[in-house]
Amino acid sequence: MDQFNYRVQFESFTERHYINKFYKTYKDKWLATERTIIAVCERIDNMLLYNRADLISISGCYKLVKLDFAVDGTRMSPKASGNRCILFVDEDMREVKILLVYSKNDISPPNETQKWKNIIKGEYTEIAELFSL
Repeated sequence: MDQFNYRVQFESFTERHYINKFYKTYKDKWLATERTIIAVCERIDNMLLYNRADLISISGCYKLVKLDFAVDGTRMSPKASGNRCILFVDEDMREVKILLVYSKNDISPPNETQKWKNIIKGEYTEIAELFSL
């Protein structure tokens, strides 16, 4: 395990589509939540090691990861909150790209996984091909 943190960036698609909704709903609490998500992603290797994030797929030095999070101040556990991030991790470049940030209410049943995979296919075709989504 490397001692250096990962660089983290929110992709413009997720900022335009889902983060705006979180920001409008939670205002100041969202900014603290965003900082927490970044801090967790900076140490994503540790989060995976201790099962605080779910490894979806791996392809060489690349990983697709699902991270549960709770909005700051809501007193909910990350898992129970229904809030998720889909991350693209490049271990060689030590980068984490936050592809999606969503609530289960935004990507509704019956098949949440298939819905976010379809979004990845439509918005991030190279990543979708890399992981055969």
